[in-house]
Amino acid sequence: MSTNSYEHLLPPSWKAQVTGWLAEDTPSFDYGGYVVGEVHREAFLFGKGKQTAVLAGRPFFTEIFAQLGCEVEWHIQEGETFEPIKHIATVRGKARHLLLGERIALNMLARCSGIATKSKRFKDLAVGYGYEGIIAGTRKTTPGFRLVEKYGMIVGGIDPHRHDLSSMIMLKDNHIWSSGSITAAIRQARAVGGFSLLLDVEVGSEAEADEAIEAGADIIMLDNIEGEHLVSVARKLKEKWVGKRKFLFETSGNITEANLQERAINDIDILSTSAVHQSVHHIDFSLKIQMPKS
Repeated sequence: MSTNSYEHLLPPSWKAQVTGWLAEDTPSFDYGGYVVGEVHREAFLFGKGKQTAVLAGRPFFTEIFAQLGCEVEWHIQEGETFEPIKHIATVRGKARHLLLGERIALNMLARCSGIATKSKRFKDLAVGYGYEGIIAGTRKTTPGFRLVEKYGMIVGGIDPHRHDLSSMIMLKDNHIWSSGSITAAIRQARAVGGFSLLLDVEVGSEAEADEAIEAGADIIMLDNIEGEHLVSVARKLKEKWVGKRKFLFETSGNITEANLQERAINDIDILSTSAVHQSVHHIDFSLKIQMPKS
């Protein structure tokens, strides 16, 4: 029986991104590498900091060192929670190659694990508050680093939301204003998107939400509607359209750990937040080359 691995989610092109990171970091001479040479060394990866963390980013870390001719032996699993200070992995290879990959690997692992840690904490809090819907990230990711950040969300246990403009149709205020109406925008999007793409429409009032549902939107993003008004709108429209239309309600914007309890209401199906990946606290890691045993 095959074992599922997060690495199996990654597209065929992902290793080329790693090659690009290495090329960016050493575009010319490696002066430090000249100093240490090619003596074979062993380095320990430590998880540090002051908080319990989730490990995420193993495939990228391993590939960075694989492209440099090094081997990585992992001591904990992807998605596993650890307490600092923890010996996470051992990397073996030529000294200059260990140092060529060190900073790239640590930067990537710090951010990916930070996102996974924050995502897990968000999900655990929401479940603890009795929320039964979906906690999701957003598309407000770092250009060129989206794959790693979305990967971190998945390892952390939340929904990564749409990956790009091609993976779901999302119509926001600018699309609607440019089209003339919600109904017109949905009609035009359906004409080219077909049946296989979900259609998420941002609305700012009960009337707009009603129009979007009638026009056939799959997801209704209730923007700038909060508190009791949000609950009232969601309940009223679900009652009105029960048995007639299938749709989900989504809310986003300024959802944080501090206000999650009041936002995590089961009348809303999806809570999407950039708090799990933008300005997230990175996890501290270090890679220490070990002195050879005498």
